[in-house]
Amino acid sequence: MIQSVNVAVLIPCFNEEVTIAKTVLDFKKALPEAIVYVYDNNSSDRTAEVARAAGAVVRHEAQQGKGNVVRRMFRDIEADVYIMVDGDDTYDAYLAKDLITELLSGPFDLVNCIRKETEQAAYREGHRLGNLLLTGVVRNIFGSRVKDMLSGYKAFSRRFVKSFPSISSGFDIETELTVHALELSLPISHVEGSYQGRPEGSQSKLRTYRDGWRILMLILKLIRHERPLFFFGVIAVLLIFTALVIIEPVIVTYIDTGLVPRLPTAVLATGIMLLSAMSFVTGLVLDTVTRGRRELRLLTYLQYSAPVQLDHMSSLSSSARD
Repeated sequence: MIQSVNVAVLIPCFNEEVTIAKTVLDFKKALPEAIVYVYDNNSSDRTAEVARAAGAVVRHEAQQGKGNVVRRMFRDIEADVYIMVDGDDTYDAYLAKDLITELLSGPFDLVNCIRKETEQAAYREGHRLGNLLLTGVVRNIFGSRVKDMLSGYKAFSRRFVKSFPSISSGFDIETELTVHALELSLPISHVEGSYQGRPEGSQSKLRTYRDGWRILMLILKLIRHERPLFFFGVIAVLLIFTALVIIEPVIVTYIDTGLVPRLPTAVLATGIMLLSAMSFVTGLVLDTVTRGRRELRLLTYLQYSAPVQLDHMSSLSSSARD
């Protein structure tokens, strides 16, 4: 029944000459009915040429960064189901049918591949720890329905893709995709799949500390944008605590003597308390604004029909045969 669905395989690439041909060929074999798109992001090697020779539709994005490439792909490509995968030959192309089947069986708007290591070198220790920490932060703040947030192998519905307001420019796009699904309470599912190390001669573009820091900064930005009451409320509480610590000796002295000998300290504590109140009010106002933005995104999402469920497709096929 998958053959009756318009599937697009999206592969963002930067200097993947060594692996892109095998990645494209594997997906063309696994999903012969799909169109494989390779978006070259200013590669200095023969990535685009090799991908085109392997049978992919090759396009280019001049703005550097995976987030910019994903934003361009989502704008350009029209399909019912989107498979997004890295071009480094670390994921199993034949798992794509399982992702699509799971997406249509719900139907779901996001199906994420949970990576299962098939060799020790697949994950660097820093990446493994960073993935656990960052996924844990997002699960605790935005919701616990996501696993392996930084996986580069995902299936999306059309309504997810066309309602996604991307702002990221780099590898932090994976975090933004996850938060978008959690914030709109979109149906999410997971499929476990093998994950192997890069083949010899292929180099990872990830930088453990740099990319981890960028993702952490994006999480803080998303908390500020999507949970402003929580964000500014925490700041207000910290300011109140600071003011109480500063004013404590002044209050003790006043109770003992009836005097306020540290007037500048009292004024400073009062000013910090006023900042705390302003922070809390700011959170309240922005929370209302955020609610309006969330409703607008949801209305955009609802403009697109849900993916056709597999059981419905099966019944249509049976009716046609009868």
